[in-house]
Order: sequence, then structure tokens, then C-alpha cells
Amino acid sequence: MQTNDPAKTSADSMRIAVLDDEAAARAYVTQTLIEAGHFAYEFPNARTLITKLRQDTFDLVILDWNMPDKSGPEIISWMRENMDKPIPSLLLTNRNTDEDIVAGLNAGADDYVIKPVQPPVLLARIAAVHRRTGPREAVAANESYGPYTLHPARQTISVEDENIVLTAKEFELAATLFRNMHRPLSRSYLLEIVWGRNPDLPTRTLDAHISRIRAKLGLRPERGFRLIPVYSYGYRLEALEPEAE
Repeated sequence: MQTNDPAKTSADSMRIAVLDDEAAARAYVTQTLIEAGHFAYEFPNARTLITKLRQDTFDLVILDWNMPDKSGPEIISWMRENMDKPIPSLLLTNRNTDEDIVAGLNAGADDYVIKPVQPPVLLARIAAVHRRTGPREAVAANESYGPYTLHPARQTISVEDENIVLTAKEFELAATLFRNMHRPLSRSYLLEIVWGRNPDLPTRTLDAHISRIRAKLGLRPERGFRLIPVYSYGYRLEALEPEAE
């Protein structure tokens, strides 16, 4: 399992799981991802990947087709059957017939890439999958969520036209939660995306920031939102349905 240099992370960084039973193939993909500023996690078999998928949050899973315990398409089917929101997936495989490509996409893969692949092509395909399936990325234009408006260009949030003073990390954390509405986000995911997996970070830092943005933004049912802990996992921001009169 490997992660990238925190100094290289950006607003576009993703947490990506890489499944391949060949160590050299995993290392090649992982290094490509790390150099592009992503967080990469290696898995040598389906069992360890599925165990981790039950415990943690990823933005994308890159899977080889031919695995000793469970094939790439079978893992995609598992995610669709066992996860509230299946993780986007990219099949990276030596299987190159038209029939294989059709079967992989029909199994639910969001893209299909044939080995060998050059790093720029792989990164472009990953970015394309993320544009189609991922949360909204930080853009210059404002983003509205009920009474909340995010201003990415100046990293501020207004609530019903009242500007809320936030630190840079508070804004990044709040924006990540809003852009992943209703999606449970693990503590590891939030720490890496916002802080770049700083090993010196106090363990209570995330909880303290969650508490502050909940209070500063007034994330409560009266405003149509609820920020709740997910036991032994992380946090989830929910938009509540208006009560019928």
C-alpha cells in the first residue's frame, strides 16, 4: 500500500485502489498515480480489496480482470450488490477482444483500458471517468446547496447571504462534504484529501474541524442539512427532505 507525497496533492487528488496480482503491474500503475498527485493503494487479491472497501472510501478502483480469487467483473458486481453507492471502476487488462470489452463494460465498468498503456493515456482515462462519475470539482463559479453558497475562488461560504469566516482547511473540509452529499466518507479519506495524510497530525484534528464547521455553518435540520458521524467509519453530510405541511 502506497500513498503520495503530500506536497504534490491538489484539489483534484483522488484516492484510488489498484488491484492486480502482478507486483510489477501494480507498481507501474501506483507510481503513475503518485506522480500525478493521487493517493494510491495497492491490493494483490480480491479478498484484501473487498475487506478494505468495507472499511474505507475510494474515488476509483482500477482492476485487473484475471485474478486468482475473484475476477475484475465479479468485484464490480460485488460492489453494485453490496455498496449503497458503487465506486467507479476501470478495468485495466490484457484481454483485448471486442467480446471482452463488451463483457467488461456490460458488467458495469466505467471504462476499459488494454495493457500496456502509457501514463498520459491512463491518467486521461482516469480523469474522464472522474468527470462523468465523481462529485463536482472545485471551480471558479459558485456552488449552491440550499441556503449555502460555496465561493471556491475566494474559499468562503455564505449562508443566506451572510459570509462565514472559515480557515482554509475548514473550507476544504466543508467543500468536500458538500460535494459528496449523502456519501459516507471515511476518516482516512477526509484526512488525506484535506490534509494530505500528514503523519504528525493530531488524531482529534478532524473531529475538531468537523465540530467547528457544524457550528459555524449551522448545519442543522432547520436549514435542511445534517452532518452526522458514521460509527467506526467517518462522517456523512445529508440533505433533508422538506417536511410536508
